[in-house]
Amino acid sequence: MDAVDSRVWDALLATQATPTPFMRHAYLQAMTDSGSAIPQTGWALRLLTLWQGEQLAAACPVWLKGHSRGEYVFDWAWAEAYERHGLPYYPKAIVASPFTPVPGTRLLARTPADRTALLQALTGWCEAEALPSLHILFGDQTDQTACQQAGLMLRQQVQFHWQNAGWRDFEDFLAGLNQDKRKKIRQERRKVRDAGVVFRTVTGAEASDADWAFVQQCYQQTYWEHGNPPYLQPGFFEAMRRDMPEQWVIFIGERAGQQGLEPMAMSLIGLQRDAAGLPKVAYGRYWGATQRVDCLHFEACYYQPIAWCIANGVQRFEGGAQGEHKMARALLPVQTASAHWIAHPGFAEAIGRFLQREREGVSDYMDVLAQHSPLRQLQAPQT
Repeated sequence: MDAVDSRVWDALLATQATPTPFMRHAYLQAMTDSGSAIPQTGWALRLLTLWQGEQLAAACPVWLKGHSRGEYVFDWAWAEAYERHGLPYYPKAIVASPFTPVPGTRLLARTPADRTALLQALTGWCEAEALPSLHILFGDQTDQTACQQAGLMLRQQVQFHWQNAGWRDFEDFLAGLNQDKRKKIRQERRKVRDAGVVFRTVTGAEASDADWAFVQQCYQQTYWEHGNPPYLQPGFFEAMRRDMPEQWVIFIGERAGQQGLEPMAMSLIGLQRDAAGLPKVAYGRYWGATQRVDCLHFEACYYQPIAWCIANGVQRFEGGAQGEHKMARALLPVQTASAHWIAHPGFAEAIGRFLQREREGVSDYMDVLAQHSPLRQLQAPQT
């Protein structure tokens, strides 16, 4: 990332239709500098940039990958099919923010023509390098349009996002839910309170060394408990505190211990701020706990962030990849998309047929989910 000045990169990002903090120069650099996304872990970074004189007109990070972990757009079956036919599926190229399934602009460009030129350079580079495929993950509508026009295939997925309908506070929000969901949420929150857990909220800039160390501890422990090594190395969180503190909010659950109130759970959300510096969109990222309490996950990951979003006028809270259980907490389904270029003509045709069937299935799935809205009046968020 040192190949491009951070101010120049971030200035281009700020002009995009859907900028997110996860495409900022500091975030991507933290991925590499911390050792989280490096060739040794299967992520080899390349940068494609388009210049007009001294002006950066378009850019994107491209990762050469020797596996499909940390992407959240699952293509394991495609890799297995290649293997059965004796063809290499890796290394493949992806345009993404590593380990971050957050929709947003991936092909940074000043004009549609610049975006088209960048995409042509991407596919041309893949052909020149004899790469079997290119995958642009969780791109926004501008990316999708450019990719469709260039002949890439779109793949649909479903996430669950909360939309702020102008509620005054959390109780007002609950009043907008049907009775069963309202009762269930109150019961879940009561269980956490009865267990003696209280939460405090700090921004990344306000958080202490101990707070950030606890975030890292919980993150790592959660991954190990699920049998997986953690993607993010300690240096990543240190970089976030140093370089992007204004982009984070930490919810820390505490309860009485030998030293008074002691931390025992946390959740971390990222923020996209508007030009005035006010939080506009919140993104649920990580959570963890050192003690088990019934319903603690729901409190830390949904109810605390939603209450904070209401209090701070945040328009949208994105709960992350997958999870139908989020609907009971008023995070409603939205479609996200990825775009795919497949070099092998036969596999491109077969994957295209698969994606057509999958899109029909996703459409049917969205129709079914729409019938189970927790809101008293059906309010589907905009995609």
